[in-house]
Parts: sequence; structure tokens; C-alpha cells
Amino acid sequence: MAITQAVCTSFKQELLTATHDFTASTGHTFKIALYTSTAALDATTTAYSATNEASGTGYTAGGVNLTNVTPVSSGITAYIDFTPDPSWPSSTITARGALIYNSSASNKAVAVLDLGSDASSSNGTFTVQMPTADATNSIIRLQ
Repeated sequence: MAITQAVCTSFKQELLTATHDFTASTGHTFKIALYTSTAALDATTTAYSATNEASGTGYTAGGVNLTNVTPVSSGITAYIDFTPDPSWPSSTITARGALIYNSSASNKAVAVLDLGSDASSSNGTFTVQMPTADATNSIIRLQ
């Protein structure tokens, strides 16, 4: 099994059918779920699944809501800013990857994150540090 970082192909198509609404005040709810190294996630992932999802103290299946989802543009690039970084306080978790998904639209997949190696917390805060939100580094950007 493998986790390969990618914006999901189905998400790209669903943008053209207005399936996803990132409007901060009235839009959909986006979540991030954590996965173990045995998960198979990549560009072909189409929806959230609990299969091989991380578990542990302080973690609930389905993950946490992403807050302050704000669409921004700079030059010819539009991108999303998720702030603050998603975290699970007082947790004991081991995860290798994550899935951002739209829980308001049948749990449709948005993007797969590869953490690079197993990351863990032991009765502490597990945080997925998002890159700088700009036209070059944002997790989700359209050029």
C-alpha cells in the first residue's frame, strides 16, 4: 500500500460541476482525516473511507473540520488557505498520511497528503502543518 500526495482527479472534475463550495461563511464543511502507512491513497481516491484510518487516544474517525477555509487569488493563481493548522490535542496517534474531503458533499475527496514518514504524538498535540498559503506553496492551487 502507498500514500501519494496529490489533488484528487475527481475533485478537479467536480470543480467544473460546482460540487464544492469553499465560501467561508456559507460554504461546505471540509475535513481532514489521518491514515496509517497501510492506506492506499493517491490521485484516484474519490471519497473518504475509514479503511486504514489512524486511531488512538484523542482521535475520532473522520478527523477534524478544517476552519477558515478561505479562497484567495494572486496573479493568475487561485488557492485555499486552511488556518489554523489542523490538530488533535492530548492525543496518542501515529499517521503516515491524510485526506482532505468535503463532508457536505457525500465525503468527496479533495486532496491526499503524504507526511513523508510516520508521524506520532504521545499524549501531546498531533498537528498537520500546512504549507504557507500562497500562489506557490498552498496545498490546493489552480494556475
